[in-house]
Amino acid sequence: MLAASSPTLLLKDVSVARLFVARVAGNAGDGFGQIALSFGALHLGYGATGLSAVVACKTAPTLLVVAGGLAGDRCRRHRVMASAEILAAGAWTGLAACFLLGAAPLAVVCGLAALSGLARSLLLPAERGIVADLVHGEDRRAANALLGQSVAAGLLTGLVLSGAVVAAAGPGWAAAIKAGTSALGAVLLRRLRTPQWRRDRRPGVMTDLGAGWREFTSTQWVWVLTAQFTAVAVAVTAFSAVLGPLYMAQGHGGPGGWGMVAGLEAAGALAGGVVAARWRPARPVLAMALLPATAATPLLLTGAGATWWTLALVSPVPGACQTIYGVLWTTTVQATFPPQVLARVNSWNLLGGFAFTPAAVLVAGPLSSGLGVTTTTLGAAALVIAATLATLTSTQVRHLHTEPPDSTTSAATPAAP
Repeated sequence: MLAASSPTLLLKDVSVARLFVARVAGNAGDGFGQIALSFGALHLGYGATGLSAVVACKTAPTLLVVAGGLAGDRCRRHRVMASAEILAAGAWTGLAACFLLGAAPLAVVCGLAALSGLARSLLLPAERGIVADLVHGEDRRAANALLGQSVAAGLLTGLVLSGAVVAAAGPGWAAAIKAGTSALGAVLLRRLRTPQWRRDRRPGVMTDLGAGWREFTSTQWVWVLTAQFTAVAVAVTAFSAVLGPLYMAQGHGGPGGWGMVAGLEAAGALAGGVVAARWRPARPVLAMALLPATAATPLLLTGAGATWWTLALVSPVPGACQTIYGVLWTTTVQATFPPQVLARVNSWNLLGGFAFTPAAVLVAGPLSSGLGVTTTTLGAAALVIAATLATLTSTQVRHLHTEPPDSTTSAATPAAP
């Protein structure tokens, strides 16, 4: 393990470099997939309601994220992540075929979208815990920032290029690129080496799940911020997956404009990783509670009928705040809980954010058809603001000053890789 204070210095570690490249590739693919799925469903003629159904099927398997957390703590995390990428590659190959053919039953597209969502639910909890396997001590903040930058760099590349690819060649080729990046990520992740945490006895699945739940609920700020994350995720997912594409498709920039908006948000996220590696707020939990409020800005502007380039100009701010939030959250959680429960604790947090998003995207299309896209988007913005104000009523959120001691002093012992 390297002793470094800069994210770039950590790339000298071969394992960290492989993880970074794998996640850049995977997240670039996510950018292609995000645009391909939305405009692919519209290209197949499903309309707003069909688009909502496809996106809801993609998000529904994320309810299994707790199972992903269980796998991430019981198995070697790099293997869990590689398996998830293999599953994603297969699902997106099928979606690419549907979009290239130009005709496919809605049920088939929904099923393939669900498989891609299942892959994501397996990958994310392990991803949030793998830094603790590869890096120790103060280097974790830099490593988490580097991982955040891999998300931003990948999405920036994928979203900007995917808009042009979809506009020029159609959503099928964008979906095919997503399949290829997942396959590349799987190859790189399989070459990592992470520990499997040793136990004197291996408890049953329900015992493991219960232990993760007790750890999660033992700290007030963790579940309070999770409740906020749930509300914000519902609003932002409905906007990014349904409301935003519909707004752009109604003469406000089309797939190219939407790709630029999402791409500049990812550019802001990339800059946010630089800030997050160095910023140490005196009250990190309060900072985390305030940062999501910036997500309301593009929603409010969309509700006001803003042009696509106005949305593009402001989108870097919530993008940067999202990365800073992620680094603060991951670093503080890694310092609070022992490494053998990190994936489960994070899975309960992710479950909060994912639990209601399938319903949100399922109703976003019909709501926008009845109330209008702009009115529905203003409602989503109000949800973000209300959730932030409610979070600030917690005394622990407002007054917790410092990060807890680093949990690398835990007596837990990993098995040999």
